[in-house]
Amino acid sequence: MGTPLIDIEKLDTDQRLELIEELWESLRVNPDGVPISEEQKRELDRRLDRLESDEAPGIPWEAVRERIQGRLK
Repeated sequence: MGTPLIDIEKLDTDQRLELIEELWESLRVNPDGVPISEEQKRELDRRLDRLESDEAPGIPWEAVRERIQGRLK
């Protein structure tokens, strides 16, 4: 890597977050180019298996909302 085009230290928080978002979006173009470890593959497989099983795939919105509201009090 050469000289950075952006001096990250001079960016404010909003600019840094925007840069992060742009970087993530640039990776979405070619997801196969993003390396993934064997451990990550196993975890993704485990989650897919659980999703495809008869188990409930998530938590109802009402329960999530109540949990969040409880933390805000």
